[in-house]
Amino acid sequence: MNAPARSPSLEFIVGRRSIRVYRPGEIDEPTVQALLEAAMAAPSAVARDPWRFVVIRSRATLTAMTQILPNGQMLATAALGIVVCGELEAAHDRQLSYLLQDCAASVENLLLAAHGLGLGACWLGIHPREARVQKIASLLGIPAGVIPVAAIALGWPGETKEPRTRFNGARVHRERWGGP
Repeated sequence: MNAPARSPSLEFIVGRRSIRVYRPGEIDEPTVQALLEAAMAAPSAVARDPWRFVVIRSRATLTAMTQILPNGQMLATAALGIVVCGELEAAHDRQLSYLLQDCAASVENLLLAAHGLGLGACWLGIHPREARVQKIASLLGIPAGVIPVAAIALGWPGETKEPRTRFNGARVHRERWGGP
């Protein structure tokens, strides 16, 4: 099955790409506030909103994070990083799975907001790699019961990528697995 024709209103979504190269330039506090508001507008199981955020501007801390996150070398040149965490006590039924789903929705909102504001961003997984979880928690002083799920590198894009979709009709099943 071929990819469907894209609606212009969805171009915004397929235009969001992982940006790993940044130009110099700060991101002002109102923009950070807008990013966090978008992240917290995500859906959450039973509206428990277990997400918590650590905003990092310190060059030393961002550089230290590159030693913990092997695919996060762009943090060294990012204007800032945001670590998305989840508080297990706040998650629906205190379930890790709900916490992870809620935080993932929050991350996607943050990435789309960054793209909409003209910023470049890249999602870096932390959870479930226990060594990364522990090292990031230690570096940032994250308390027990709060799990660092992902880090987002943010900055002014120093690279341009074409919009794309990864639609694959072979991965879609209708009515039941394998189709009628």
